Amino acid sequence: MAIKNFQGNQVGDANARAEKITIRDCMSRTMVVFKKNQSIIEVVDKLIKHRISGGPIVDDQMHVLGVISEGDCIKQISESRYYNMPMEDTSVERYMTKNVETISPDVNLFDAANIFLKSKRRRFPVVEHNKLIGIVSQKDILRTVLQLKGSSWKYGV
Repeated sequence: MAIKNFQGNQVGDANARAEKITIRDCMSRTMVVFKKNQSIIEVVDKLIKHRISGGPIVDDQMHVLGVISEGDCIKQISESRYYNMPMEDTSVERYMTKNVETISPDVNLFDAANIFLKSKRRRFPVVEHNKLIGIVSQKDILRTVLQLKGSSWKYGV
């Protein structure tokens, strides 16, 4: 029985083209961002309205200050009930993750996939010159690879 090549059949220079795809090519430029003084209720409303699970917190110059996730909001809801405190009075700044991992728009698509695997994150803010320019999620990586499949890899033998 012969061993099959796990890379599949290469088609021309399609793999070379795939290697040149970067985060800039697949990131979302349309973003839902939050401000550090917004209430948790406002954040939860936006998360539900836009069907997202979190987003970056930025200042007026689009510098990333933190990120807020559904989990962060759940934590606040739990604490507000435990301490009998109104949620409207609590700002995002108190519950956001402050040590934010970001990614450069120039990172290769396949290197980015590896970064996702190692970090266990679902999304990264894309930062260039210390300013937020986009968001890239695991789904963005998968969508781009799926689009490449037809021109880059041939399945089956």
